[in-house]
Amino acid sequence: MGNYSEYSDPQLVELLKSGDRDAFAEIYGRYRFILHNHAWNKIRNKEETQDLVQDVFSMIWAKRASLNIGSNLSGYLYTCINNQFLNSIVHKTVRDKYTDSIVKFAQTEPVITDHRVRENMLQALIDKEVAKLPDRMREVFELSRKKNLSNKEIAEIMGTSELTVKKQMGYALKILRKKLGLVLFLASYVVFHHHQ
Repeated sequence: MGNYSEYSDPQLVELLKSGDRDAFAEIYGRYRFILHNHAWNKIRNKEETQDLVQDVFSMIWAKRASLNIGSNLSGYLYTCINNQFLNSIVHKTVRDKYTDSIVKFAQTEPVITDHRVRENMLQALIDKEVAKLPDRMREVFELSRKKNLSNKEIAEIMGTSELTVKKQMGYALKILRKKLGLVLFLASYVVFHHHQ
């Protein structure tokens, strides 16, 4: 196909729609730094900025055949970044409000009729992330949090050392805190306590 850097944006878009990975790579290389700077100006968080840009490009590749980009690729990409940013804000706001209600409930008597619904939703969210952990790490976490077993008891069940169990648990908690966010992560202790 020649040198992709010589193609215009509309030409690259047409190649992208046909599934041309090199065209996608050229679009990515051409715009990722500009979009990164645009996202950084909104978020001011390196990791979240990278995630936002990656999410946009992942969406573009996944939906390449049905995209209606038009002739202004840069404008389309800016719009995607803005929409993704707004979606993340909405999600975070909803999540934080939801988490606050769980924490407040944990400090009061169980008289709110829909608390179990909220708690079950939180449990489902936590379980979803726990299920993504590597098998051994997930097993350690579930034996500790759901069955309330000690590191020694878990080590005996799994045929390993207490030190290994402790390390696996530490890794699991680190991953979950990163995935769930601090407030939601702390609220997870409330849920596990209620379900023991």
